[in-house]
Amino acid sequence: MAAPSVQRPRFNPSPCDVGPLHVPPLHTPDSNPPHSRFQPLVSCPIDVPLELFETAVSQLIHHPEYNSTLILRSETISDSETIMPISVPRPEGYSPVRNVHRKLLPRRPGRDTALEQHCTLYAFVAGEFAGLSSMLILTPLIPEGESLPYYHPTVSHLAFRFIPSNTSTTSDPGTLRIEAVPFAGTPTDLNSRLYRTALALLETLYRYLWGVLTHYQKRVQHDVLIPREVYQDVYLKMREHHKELVNTWRETTDPLKHVFEDIGIATFLMLFWKDIFAASPDLGATAVQGLNDIDDGSPWKSWPRPSRGFLDLGCGNGLLTHILSAEGYSGYGIDLRARTSWAHYSESSQAALKVHALDPTQFLSPGINAGSRETFLRPGVFLIGNHADELTPWIPVLATLTSASGYLSIPCCAWVFDERFTRSSATSSRDFFSDNESPDSATREGEDEDEAAFIASLGLGVEGTHKSQYSAYRIWLARLSRWLGWKIECDTLRIPSTRNWAIVGRERLPGDQSVFVERARRIVEGVVRRGAFKTRTPEGKDRYGDSHG
Repeated sequence: MAAPSVQRPRFNPSPCDVGPLHVPPLHTPDSNPPHSRFQPLVSCPIDVPLELFETAVSQLIHHPEYNSTLILRSETISDSETIMPISVPRPEGYSPVRNVHRKLLPRRPGRDTALEQHCTLYAFVAGEFAGLSSMLILTPLIPEGESLPYYHPTVSHLAFRFIPSNTSTTSDPGTLRIEAVPFAGTPTDLNSRLYRTALALLETLYRYLWGVLTHYQKRVQHDVLIPREVYQDVYLKMREHHKELVNTWRETTDPLKHVFEDIGIATFLMLFWKDIFAASPDLGATAVQGLNDIDDGSPWKSWPRPSRGFLDLGCGNGLLTHILSAEGYSGYGIDLRARTSWAHYSESSQAALKVHALDPTQFLSPGINAGSRETFLRPGVFLIGNHADELTPWIPVLATLTSASGYLSIPCCAWVFDERFTRSSATSSRDFFSDNESPDSATREGEDEDEAAFIASLGLGVEGTHKSQYSAYRIWLARLSRWLGWKIECDTLRIPSTRNWAIVGRERLPGDQSVFVERARRIVEGVVRRGAFKTRTPEGKDRYGDSHG
């Protein structure tokens, strides 16, 4: 729903050296000596939804020329949500969720040099706004022996912070604040160049946020499937249980992002399972053997769960499988190769992690399944796809073919069954999902109305208009799941990732289930017929169980 017409309030900045700050400056583990600390420069009130922040700062990232006549444009070198450079700060209470490595090109190359820069988005690790991007830090990369070009302020880091108010206790607006780590000896008084630059940038971001609000539609709905208060209570306990994983992280990726992200996903799954399996006639797996004496700090030890366990497809570092296993949930995580972390988890977690190559085409020959490698895909298992990439479109197909008890899919990279997803995939999918029928114009008009309502139900907000390939891909996945007989439910998880939209299947649509199974089989047949799909070979020997390939 579009926001009502509003008039932008007057920009009302205040220097940060006037009066006490209600929120302290950013603090990083390396904030000593003093010249490495963030210093607040200027702030202003802002009364727009925090969800708009990422869209607004994307203008700052991709169009720096709007803020300086000395800059020609920027070129993006890389854009990653998984690889965070060592040189970017790690402020307490935040986790980096995206890093854009860009190059600033000067308008006058003969006078100024180009400059590479990291533009890092951060999300709150915990609290009411956990998982939402709320800060951008710019970090210049200065070649050894060189100095910053004139068009860049003399700082090692420049932070744009959106500090939201607590919506449960106050209706006051939030705060936009710019903080910096100035070079030693850099003036920061009201007449200094650094302060004037910060003031101009703050006003620019303020205008961008209100500009986005003009065309604002509620971006997403959080807490659709699990109440926020319930989730937060369990998450805090889970975080205490597993926070040491940050200090024992064995991968090269950022531990703050991955540890707290997977703790959040595990928390969601545990509460989701508690809800959907509470009325299950098969409660044999409700309590874990040996854990019947409930610890007040771990109430989930007796919660309902999938009777046939879970299967984490493309489990990668195995952290989600490890956390669930450590909390007494049975299941497996499979991937093409073992990761460094696997050998450092507990014995029970190591036993749950398997090197295995999934081959969906085996389901065309039922006789092959008996005693085959696909013993993980058994009836009643709950499928998990956490940024499973190539396996993502297969999740509802496999769930249908194996009579799974349900699934959770958090899509990231866009794939169809045997190739990358493209806009043509989205265009051609409508006929595919209607069994290639040719409805008349009146029927098509009714379907258009139904389709609009369907897309609105996915919680995509402003992205539900096919404007981005990622939004088109999520719509395609939802259509696929519905076509295969799953009632579509979606939620936006409270995790520190920009790819936090999830689609879940827990309930079958009414009707002849054999029709849905036949549709799933037709998908597999089509993939085999095209011949592009190849089962990938596991890399290395499986040291954690039977050999799978």
